Amino acid sequence: MSYTFHVDLRGIVDLLSHHLYASPRVYVRELMQNAVDAITARRAGEPGAPGAIRIYPPESTGDGTLRVEDTGVGLTEAQVHELLATIGRSSKRDELGFARHEFLGQFGIGLLSCFLVADEIRVSTRAADSPTVEWIGYGDGRYELHIAPAERERPAQGTTVTLVPRRGAEHWLRRDTVVEIAALYGSLLPIDVHVEHEAITTGLAPWENDPAEPAAARRERLDAYAQEVFGFPPFDVIDLAVPAAGLRGVAFVLPMPANPTSRVAHRVYLKQMLLSEDIERLLPAWAFFVRCVVDTTELRPTASREALYEDALLDEVRDALGDTLRGWMTRLGRTDPRRLQAFLRVHHLGVKALAVHDDEMLRLVEQWWPFETNMGPLTLAEFRDRHGVVRYTPSVDEFRQLAAVAAAQGIAVVNAGYVYDAELLRRLPDVDSGVVTEILTASDLATRLEPLDPDVELAVRPFLVLAQRTLDRLGVQVLVRAFEPASMPALHLLDGDTALAVDLRQGQEQADELWSSILGTFTQGRDERPQLVFNHRNPLVRQAIAAGDDELTTLAIEGLYVQALLLGHQPLRPADTAALNQSFLGLLARAMEGTR
Repeated sequence: MSYTFHVDLRGIVDLLSHHLYASPRVYVRELMQNAVDAITARRAGEPGAPGAIRIYPPESTGDGTLRVEDTGVGLTEAQVHELLATIGRSSKRDELGFARHEFLGQFGIGLLSCFLVADEIRVSTRAADSPTVEWIGYGDGRYELHIAPAERERPAQGTTVTLVPRRGAEHWLRRDTVVEIAALYGSLLPIDVHVEHEAITTGLAPWENDPAEPAAARRERLDAYAQEVFGFPPFDVIDLAVPAAGLRGVAFVLPMPANPTSRVAHRVYLKQMLLSEDIERLLPAWAFFVRCVVDTTELRPTASREALYEDALLDEVRDALGDTLRGWMTRLGRTDPRRLQAFLRVHHLGVKALAVHDDEMLRLVEQWWPFETNMGPLTLAEFRDRHGVVRYTPSVDEFRQLAAVAAAQGIAVVNAGYVYDAELLRRLPDVDSGVVTEILTASDLATRLEPLDPDVELAVRPFLVLAQRTLDRLGVQVLVRAFEPASMPALHLLDGDTALAVDLRQGQEQADELWSSILGTFTQGRDERPQLVFNHRNPLVRQAIAAGDDELTTLAIEGLYVQALLLGHQPLRPADTAALNQSFLGLLARAMEGTR
C-alpha cells in the first residue's frame, strides 16, 4: 500500500525563507530579479515595451509598507496560481515561458524570501488583455486570490508587490537600507531602477569596453572600481571572456603578496544582476593573486542564488580563466620583462604553484625568477649557462651548512628549500632534456673535500682518535680534511636522511618498550651520524693538533664542535649546551692560569 506525503506548508515557507538564504537583505535582490524577468518576458513579444522598476520605501508610501512596481508582462489569474502558489513544480513554469535561460531566477520561489522581513505579501498584477489580479500571501502558508474591483484596477500592464513588515524587521525596509541593497545588487542592470526618484543603475559595468573610451580612461575607471570594491589599486587588469558560458569580466591583480591558504572570493553577476560578492572556486586554486568581477549568462546558481552550481560548465570556465591568466604572464614575459619581474617579486608563490604542473609556467620561472644560490641571485637559465649542472639542496638548513664551503671549492649550489622550489628543479629535466639537475648532500660535499697527504694523515691520527673519543657521546663522526675557506676551522655536515636516522634513534631511547621496539625496526642496521670535518688549513686546528696537551685539545675540540653547529644554524641539544659550557669555562680557566 502506498501513501501520499502530507506537507506542512507553513514549515516549507519557514524552511525556504529562513534557512535557504544567508541574510534578509536578499529580499530586495529577489524582488528586483522578478521585476527584471517580467520586463524581459514582455519585451520578448513587445520589443519597444517600457522597462522600469520603481521601489517606494515606507517613508514614501506613508503606511509602513514597501512597494515595488515594474512595467513587466504581468500575470493572469491562472499564472498567479501556478507561479506564486506552487512550490517545487517546474512543468507549468516552463509552459508559461518563465524557465528560459534569459530569465534570472525562479519567479515564485524568490518571492518567498520576502517572508524574511514581512508577514504579508500583496501582489497586484495585470497581464495584457486581462483584468487585474490580487494575491495576498501570509507567513503561515495561507494565500488569497481574487480579481480586483474596478476601483483598484491597474491602469497599465505590470506588477506591484507590497510588503507588510514583520515586527522587528522594519529596519530592513527603510529607505537608506533599500537604497544600499538595491545599489549593491542592481547597479549594473540594463533596466532603469529607481528608489523613489533616486537612480540606482549608473555608469559602465567593469567588463564593458566602450570603443569611444580611451584606454587610459578605462584603466583609470577600473583602478577606481577596484579600489572602491576590493580596497586596492590593482597591479594590472586582465580582460576575461569565456563565450561558452556567456562570461565576460575583468581580473584585478593584487599589488601585494597574497596568502595561498586564504579564502579567495570574487564578484559574480548573472545577466548583470549581482549573484554574490563572495563566490569561491571560480578560478584554479593557484590563482590566489587576482580578484575577479564577471558577468555570466550560462553558469547556474544554486537554489539560494548565493553560489555557483558545480558542474562541467563551471569546470570548463575555471580552466579557461586559468589559461587566460597564464597567457597574460607569458605575454608579459615577451613584451615587458621588467614588469613581469616586478609581478614575480610579489606573486612568485602563485606562479611557482602553477609551474609544478604546467610546463609553460615552469619555463617562465626558469627564465625570469631569481633563485638564491651561493653565487648570488641567479635565474635557473643563468645558473645553467654559467655552471652547467644545476646542483641544489632540498632544504634551507642544508644550504646554510654547505653554501660557503661549496662556493670556496668552486661548487655552485641552488637553495631549493623554499616552497615548491625542489619540486620545480626535479621537474626541470622533464621539460628540457638538456638540463641536468642533482641534489648536493652533506655526504656528497664531504667526498669533494681534499683528503690529506699520507704523511700528514699519519701525523694527525692522534688528534683524530682523541676527537672521535671526545665526540662519540654526542653521536658525531670526525674527519680531517683540507678545504677553503681556511678561516673556517670546522664544518658540521648533516643531510636529511642522517637527520631522520638521528631523530629515530633519539626517539627510541626516550620511548617506552613498545614504541622503542617499533622505532627499532626503522633504525636496525643504520648507523648514519652527522660529520664534523676539521679543516687542516685552519691555523687554530693546526695548533690544536700540535698542542700535545690532551686536556686542552679536548676543550678546543668541544668548542670548535659547538661553533660549527652554530655556523650551520643547527639547534643545540642539552648535551651540546653542556659541551659548550665545559669548553668555555675550561678554556677560560686555562687562560686565567697564565695570569698568575
